Amino acid sequence: MTQTTNGQRAEAIANFRYEGRLIDARSYGNGHINDTYLLTFETEKGGRKNTILQRINKEVFTKPEELMENIVGVTSYLREQIEKSGGNPERETLNVIPTTEGKSCYVDSKGDYWRSYLFITDAVSYDKVEKPEHFYESALAFGNFQRLLADYPADTLHETIKGFHDTKSRFAAFKKAVEKDAAGRAGLVKDEIQFVLDHEDTANYFMNLLEAGELPLRVTHNDTKLNNIMIDNETDKGVCVIDLDTVMPGLAMNDFGDAIRFGASTAAEDERDLSLVSCSMELFELYAKGYIEGCAGKLTEREIELMPMGAKTMTFECGMRFLTDYLEGDTYFKIHRENQNLDRCRTQFTLVKDMEKKWEQMQEIISRLSAQKKALYNIG
Repeated sequence: MTQTTNGQRAEAIANFRYEGRLIDARSYGNGHINDTYLLTFETEKGGRKNTILQRINKEVFTKPEELMENIVGVTSYLREQIEKSGGNPERETLNVIPTTEGKSCYVDSKGDYWRSYLFITDAVSYDKVEKPEHFYESALAFGNFQRLLADYPADTLHETIKGFHDTKSRFAAFKKAVEKDAAGRAGLVKDEIQFVLDHEDTANYFMNLLEAGELPLRVTHNDTKLNNIMIDNETDKGVCVIDLDTVMPGLAMNDFGDAIRFGASTAAEDERDLSLVSCSMELFELYAKGYIEGCAGKLTEREIELMPMGAKTMTFECGMRFLTDYLEGDTYFKIHRENQNLDRCRTQFTLVKDMEKKWEQMQEIISRLSAQKKALYNIG
């Protein structure tokens, strides 16, 4: 994606229904995909109001209108559910700011797509687990997200990134990237390539069950990192699930697993000292407890049983995606230094190995929590 110009951003700002006078516009966050800005407006009464403005990455999201149709549909439904339960929809779900023409996104003179949201006040997102309670709260929030959308018709959602968590297809794409070797790097990562090839059964596992009709498709977030939950500054409670670009039909175990691979790791996603990388069983159990509680009986026994496999599969898939991007010349994920995608890949594969060592422990944790859930909801 080409760099955003100030003129483009100014054009976009002029075409949304903002209140007040713009007094500041600055880059915001550290997302890998879209360009994000924090806008500050001074209102007529002298107060200040913040909003988020984003340029959607068309190279990743090739049909921005469908993406925004998903987001408007899901957030409108969530707003209704939150209002019914007496919550605050201004803080507990994303709120899309319409364009001056009443649309969900604006197409600028260069053909780029922009969208805007109300800024969620007095809350922050964390890139790593600073307090275990935050991880637990994020699990409750993502579980609650699953609960609130349990009756939303998943088949009405567009697939914003085709085959996003189709690990079987990701495996096929990886093999093509190895064969093509576009960046001439395959010879440098023979061990990592072999690791992927040795885990073909992991790549196929969920898709084979889904094709056999043994798993339910649900409305899933598909990017359940800790930093996609806003945590209230005063209460430390999870307030809102954000970054809904990948909301589409999916598997509950994948949502659980992606959170584990990101939040239960003892090291940064691009850590170069692999001796620091492991999957914390304390954080694994804490998150599993919160997620199951948040779902409040909406998951099947089979889905809960497969949570460890969700953690392993999503960690493997993410590592495979980082490695694929490295082989293709770093064209998808933003990098800030040389070999960053390779370092990301290696941390994920180290996590997979650690999970395999702790497999029985992971299964025992889930079995115990599942028994508690059955007792709580009189299931079984």
